[in-house]
Amino acid sequence: MEILVDTHTHTNVSAHAYSTLEENVRHAKEIGLEAIALTNHAPGMPDSPHIWHFVNMSRNVPREINGVKILYGIEADILDSDGTLDVEADVLSMLDIVIASMHRDTFAPANRKAHTQAYINALQNPYVDIIGHSGSPDYEYNTDTVLALAKKEGKMIEINNNSHLIRRGSIENCKKIAKKCMELGVYVVVSSDAHFSGNVGNFSEALSMLDEIGFPEELVANTTLEKFLTILRR
Repeated sequence: MEILVDTHTHTNVSAHAYSTLEENVRHAKEIGLEAIALTNHAPGMPDSPHIWHFVNMSRNVPREINGVKILYGIEADILDSDGTLDVEADVLSMLDIVIASMHRDTFAPANRKAHTQAYINALQNPYVDIIGHSGSPDYEYNTDTVLALAKKEGKMIEINNNSHLIRRGSIENCKKIAKKCMELGVYVVVSSDAHFSGNVGNFSEALSMLDEIGFPEELVANTTLEKFLTILRR
């Protein structure tokens, strides 16, 4: 399976990422990607960029750099069981892609019920498109309930390659989530979550897992830019 759109990348506007946007684009071009999404952390993360980074994105970042299409996005933090995000709706409305994720810095792990409710509420947010790296063992949730709602709401679930590299405890959970998505017909996106340019477009571990369980290519939303945009616009 070939993935031509990386839906989750970071740049060095955050201190824990190490490459510029142009460096990410250069690598994306070298490996033949059609597009990358610029999805830096929202302001709740301690080293995130100022909110102006997201407000000004469409005014300053070209839609295409060196033949690679750029999608304007954000990785927003889910802050509580109410599904509150750390960025206002008026900013989210300016963006192409909103990933909603849980991180220890912004939402202390609680319990299965609280995590489930947080995902339920986030999925009902009209601006959220993708639930990010939900396989973390820190945030166990009722996959049947949450993924059924993702199907109903037309939202996508991320299969995050970085989780297979640095969140090793996520691997079995990711497999369980992917199997449930396959059963319910929920679209997934396969992303690098790159924090360094050389990892942009690195989907090897995630694709190996999907291949192992026989995950159907038709449910992978970001194999091509045309397919991804069609599903996103729904």
